[in-house]
Amino acid sequence: MRTELSSTELRVGIADLRALLAFRRSGLGATSKRRLWAAGALVLLLTVAAIVIPAHLQDPLNSRSISDLITILPTFYLAFLVLAFFAATTSGGGRELIPRDQAVAFPISTVTEHLGALLMAPLNIAWLIQAWTILGLTAYVLGPDQLAASTVPVLLWIALATAAGQVVAWVYEGLRRGRHGVLVTRVLAGAVAAVAVVLIVTENLTALLDRSPTVEILLAAAYAPGGAWERWSLSVGILVLLVVASVLLGLVPARWALHRPQREELRMESGHREPPPNPRSDLVAMVRVDRASIWRSVPLRRGLLVLGMMPGAVAVAGALTWDVVIILPGLVASGGALLFGVNAWCLDGRGALWRDSLPVPPTVVFTAKVVVLFEVLLVAGGLTILLAALRAGAPTPTEAVAVVVALLVVSAQVVDTSLRWSVAHPYSVDLRSARATPAPPVVMAGYSARLATKTTLLGMVFAATSTASAWWFPALVAVPFACWSAYRLRTTAAAWADPVFRARVIAVVAS
Repeated sequence: MRTELSSTELRVGIADLRALLAFRRSGLGATSKRRLWAAGALVLLLTVAAIVIPAHLQDPLNSRSISDLITILPTFYLAFLVLAFFAATTSGGGRELIPRDQAVAFPISTVTEHLGALLMAPLNIAWLIQAWTILGLTAYVLGPDQLAASTVPVLLWIALATAAGQVVAWVYEGLRRGRHGVLVTRVLAGAVAAVAVVLIVTENLTALLDRSPTVEILLAAAYAPGGAWERWSLSVGILVLLVVASVLLGLVPARWALHRPQREELRMESGHREPPPNPRSDLVAMVRVDRASIWRSVPLRRGLLVLGMMPGAVAVAGALTWDVVIILPGLVASGGALLFGVNAWCLDGRGALWRDSLPVPPTVVFTAKVVVLFEVLLVAGGLTILLAALRAGAPTPTEAVAVVVALLVVSAQVVDTSLRWSVAHPYSVDLRSARATPAPPVVMAGYSARLATKTTLLGMVFAATSTASAWWFPALVAVPFACWSAYRLRTTAAAWADPVFRARVIAVVAS
């Protein structure tokens, strides 16, 4: 029996992908469909704006040095490729089109899984912002002449980086599912981190970036305004071939990875654990359950580690100053909430029915969710700040207060927003899967955008307070934000205490 990939399997996989997307759309109500179309139209409009508006700003902003942007643009292109690698790798190869439990009755081919993961890659606010950034900077540097043609190579590079990231992610996932896969992947990750540290310490990172092959992407985009259409056509043709080749190449490691047993997940579910001592109170018992739900989930444990390390590593590499470091805790907090916080009760899964039957007041259960989510965000944000401090130097008293207060305030704001969404819009999700997300991809994209906007604005507010002469000024500014978060948490707790409201949430997450 033939086991290699064939053109027939590719055609069937594409047909299954269309059917699966139609199946997902059929489950949406009329209002949800209108929102989906509106969101798609908004993203398209913002993409066009990110290209057109910067292209016409070159004359009004001619005091800016275009040469500086030309120098760093290839680095931005390379950064997008690195982002694609990490985004796909930390999500286990991509996003699931359908939850694992539902796929048992309707098995999905590896071709459909791979193509679906590629299709849903843009449903990520970090991906969108990076794409808009490199599109806008390229348009600003090259100007409005032949704008459409000069944008084509950059769009193809975005597609190529995304497809190449999926290839690496499937290889990484396949290695992780091997007999000693966890050890192998951790050694690889450690080796990559060690190389990065050596490059930074020896100050060879800039020289390496100057020799980046992504310089060719900028040259390909510049051929159109320069009238070099033969070179432009050749570059576009090569990029198209590379995109197609990367998409097809990803089918091989995807098939290999998805046919291997999920050793880490199975070990977590079937392992033997000694029961801890009896808790001192009901709250401690509920907190213990939530902590175990997080640290025994493979995607959450992996995501939290990357979330705490990556922004700090970026801060170390860029030698960010404290006024910029203050913004990082907000980005970390929003990322941590997207791991599970925006649908916090999905951690219980089918156990939500058992948990709700316990003789524990609902306010205690809600408080446990608040405590666990808050401490997770504090740990991840604190790790980022500690790493950033390695090169940011000693902060002034005002900067120190501002960064601590910013971490506390943005974490509180993210907690109250996440739990409000968790109660108002629950989803049934199996977080045992290494590629699971706490809500559907489209919903996650909306949550990501809203959290990123809120936390970034808060970070900018506290970054501004770090320049004050009085060290207590950032703490004073934090008081109204903290009071607002406390009020919203109290309102959400009251809604959770309503038996009818609570029953709806439990019925959804346990289904």
